[in-house]
Amino acid sequence: MMTVRLIAHTPEPEKVVAAAAKLCYSDAHITDLLDGLDEEKTAKFLTMLSDLGHASPIEHASFTFGIEGVSRTLLAQITRHRIASFSVQSQRYVRLDDFRYVTPPEIEAIPEAKAAFLANMEEDAQRYLDLAHKLEEGHTARLMAEGMPEKQARAKASKQANEDARFVLPNACETKMVVTMNARSLMNFFQLRCCNRAQWEIRELAEKMFALVYPVAPHIFAKAGPACLCGACPEGKMCCGKTAEVRAKYAAIKEGAVV
Repeated sequence: MMTVRLIAHTPEPEKVVAAAAKLCYSDAHITDLLDGLDEEKTAKFLTMLSDLGHASPIEHASFTFGIEGVSRTLLAQITRHRIASFSVQSQRYVRLDDFRYVTPPEIEAIPEAKAAFLANMEEDAQRYLDLAHKLEEGHTARLMAEGMPEKQARAKASKQANEDARFVLPNACETKMVVTMNARSLMNFFQLRCCNRAQWEIRELAEKMFALVYPVAPHIFAKAGPACLCGACPEGKMCCGKTAEVRAKYAAIKEGAVV
């Protein structure tokens, strides 16, 4: 099951962004950038930035998420968002004795497909553990023959075994990560990945991330989400045709409905 937590963010992110904007548009000194930035004036600065399309000041606010229960397929997609920082559970150092995986909803919905998928996952888990064991035994024997004590040899062999055994793991295999993005990168992420045409898993992740950051910085993320929230769908002939539903969905998220 996918779990997403907002584990840290810039303190008073909207005030920080407003201070940066204030510097851009006034002769204020660094020492008094925050003076007079009450809630009303902060909101005014952020609305002005949005109306002007001046996005660089929102880069000063960053958000860090803890994510687990997602697939390596998702990992391959989210790391395409380059202006972000990622720390991912290593398949080199962590032996996956407790083999977990993500089942796509479309597979879950078809009994025959689900049965085949589960059988494949069971086989993949067995192949992985069998290969890891064979590699570990082989490396241990070689290292001991080279004069290394057995305990030390087995510890080193285990890591070497993980390194190569992971090559048989499927994209469905679960992973976990910590991800940090600034608000501008998040805006781009939401525009692309909250869209109905995005792959289902990363869309679910994007929606959960949006639901977490919006209450913290509602003015920064006032126009965040798929592009169709604030204008025409940019997908042309590939449009999902559900603009009204999408807008209603994000209105509900902003009101605090559970994602």
